[in-house]
Amino acid sequence: MSTNSLPTPDGPPAAPGLPTPDHSSRLRTALLAAGFTVDGLLDVLGAAAYAALARSETVPALRATRGDSPLETLVRLFLLQLPVPAARAEAALPLAEALADAWVVRDEAADGAGAGQIRATVDVRPYGGPEGQDWFIVSDLGLSVGGAGGASGHHEGVVLGVGGASTTLAGLTVRTPVGSALDLGAGSGIQALHAAQHATRVTATDLNPRALAFTRLTLALSGAPEAELRAGSLFEPVAGETYDLIVSNPPFVISPGARLTYRDGGMGGDDLCRTLVQQAGERLNDGGFAQFLANWQHVEGEEWQDRLRSWVPRGCDAWIVQREVQDPTQYAELWLRDSGDHRTDPADYAARYEAWLDEFEARRTTGIGFGWITLRKSGAARPSVVVEEWPHSVEQPLGETVRAHFERQDYLRTHDDAALLTGHFLLAPEVVQEQVGLPGAEDPEHVVLRQHRGMRRATEVDTVGAGFAGVCDGTLSAGRILDAIAQLVGEDPVLLRDRTPQSIRLLVEEGFLTPTTPPAQGGPDGPAAEAAG
Repeated sequence: MSTNSLPTPDGPPAAPGLPTPDHSSRLRTALLAAGFTVDGLLDVLGAAAYAALARSETVPALRATRGDSPLETLVRLFLLQLPVPAARAEAALPLAEALADAWVVRDEAADGAGAGQIRATVDVRPYGGPEGQDWFIVSDLGLSVGGAGGASGHHEGVVLGVGGASTTLAGLTVRTPVGSALDLGAGSGIQALHAAQHATRVTATDLNPRALAFTRLTLALSGAPEAELRAGSLFEPVAGETYDLIVSNPPFVISPGARLTYRDGGMGGDDLCRTLVQQAGERLNDGGFAQFLANWQHVEGEEWQDRLRSWVPRGCDAWIVQREVQDPTQYAELWLRDSGDHRTDPADYAARYEAWLDEFEARRTTGIGFGWITLRKSGAARPSVVVEEWPHSVEQPLGETVRAHFERQDYLRTHDDAALLTGHFLLAPEVVQEQVGLPGAEDPEHVVLRQHRGMRRATEVDTVGAGFAGVCDGTLSAGRILDAIAQLVGEDPVLLRDRTPQSIRLLVEEGFLTPTTPPAQGGPDGPAAEAAG
């Protein structure tokens, strides 16, 4: 596979038939002037039609855009992908430039039936940035964003727009300012677009040159800085280079073969995801993050957690979260529908289904996991590798939650139990306490601490744990708080100090408590001080 760089800002990537970004600034101005934004769509379509469009149902949107306003014209042209009269297109767009750059074409059929109409050559979708930016994602026509309609009938190099996986990764990514970022497998460019907001230099790679062309269009139409575009597989295009941030929504589907470039890894089993993770360590600068979506096999006779731990490169901490597991039949059916094979001849469908199941049987695959993998280049002699299953609801964006997780791992790694007792902690502001018991009972049967943001974890604690967490406002050390609690409950403070650090460690690891700097000298204040008194 080629590792040569595609032409960068001085010339667009070679992708015949796709638009050029030459007049993207004027086109962007026109789109914004017409209200072709996320908020504008919600206003013109209404909540029900807007939600239906996200499910790839177009009839409500058609009914809502019967007028001739520029916004309604743009919805029909780029989202519903219907031809519109040239006069209406002229009112909504700088049509001469849009035609010259091939964003749209004039549809004049030989019989005159389509004369004077304009149709889009690409899908242009409004997308809201994290700080309210009005962005646009450019992708191939005719695809159902989110995968409901799949890529049936499209060539293997098709480039998808924004789906659930794309937005999940964007929300997970740590957004601290960095010098360099790599979007590996850029697709339509959504990760590169996000990275351009906080990275001085962004490099985007993809095996498919069409994807790089779409990435450039997405960045240009969104008014974002240009990225360096390179063609090639995995880390080949950036050999010898390192980055502060690496993000990838790779073609992680475990399939027999590589029919569709955008989704099928083309390696045996989960080897593509394993290779990507294992090679990421040497591509990271110290302190840098690499964040991926991935699929992995559950193999007969092997713990899936051990399989994933073996992927983590030397010198890296890792946080791996399994969000879902499907059995081989569910998985095969999902991706056969994605590619539209369920609409083909029944015999062909059955043959493809058999091929998937044969592949899984040969590899002793009992299930396929999906989730998030985050690496951080710590260089620690004792790396922190957390592998967990968390199928419950979370609250995006989680980038700050991810960053804080690794910061807490640093703290726990460098603080033994004695040091933990001298530490000061804050109860996370989103944590509430729930008490479970029979009505009228003097004491609850269970006390649960629950997070209402981020990972939304819950953990059961005893009376001491609940009391300890409740007074953690940073003013007193953990040891002094425990001494005060021991006095209140009539327990030996030495024994309490001996048995509590492990519970504190768990509360810190899961984000209920955050280590903090001790207050300046001058006398304690706050709930912890009152407890001590």
